[in-house]
Amino acid sequence: MNLWETYRPTEWADLLGQNRAKQIISMLRPRGLGGRAYWIKGKPGIGKTTTAYLLAGEIADPYYIQEYDAGDLTPAKLKELERELQQYGGLFGGKRGRAVLVNEAHGLRRDAVRQLLVLLERLPEYVVFIFTTTLEGQETFEGLDDASPLLSRCIEIKLTDQGLAEPFARRAQEIARIENLDGRPLTAYLNLVKQCRNNMRAVLSKIECGEMKK
Repeated sequence: MNLWETYRPTEWADLLGQNRAKQIISMLRPRGLGGRAYWIKGKPGIGKTTTAYLLAGEIADPYYIQEYDAGDLTPAKLKELERELQQYGGLFGGKRGRAVLVNEAHGLRRDAVRQLLVLLERLPEYVVFIFTTTLEGQETFEGLDDASPLLSRCIEIKLTDQGLAEPFARRAQEIARIENLDGRPLTAYLNLVKQCRNNMRAVLSKIECGEMKK
């Protein structure tokens, strides 16, 4: 397994540098995280997928977290999902919930967006839809000139890429030491993080290939 998969945070406390995102979740948690759609955006490798899985994990057991690429979502698939969610109620594992993750959400097509507009309006309280995207300003979808009808149904969580270099470097060095892949000072890790533009996935991939060995 890749290092970036092995060391993906499994608790909110381990999600580095995204205090605003954690604050949003904390504000919503008392009223319930389910029955909502979330739109998580940010640059590659700064924690979008991790945030999505941490959020999904509050609602659903791993077996009931489904992940899709936006391009694979058709109206037929969405209708099938909706029927399944309504039919079985909140009987999905110990946490009794269900999470649907949609990657590269900026690639949603018009027919899927139209179906989602209906689905998200009647989302059961035991279900979350979580969209992730690297696109900073979503204004349109394929075949649609206005993204706002869908986005207005989602809670926006924008991940920051600021202030990540030092915490990412320290964590990368820690992981390298655990894996016996370390031989360089912290400054070398800082340089690597900057070279990778704060993309932790890219940093760990380079470390796994011996970048920090003497």
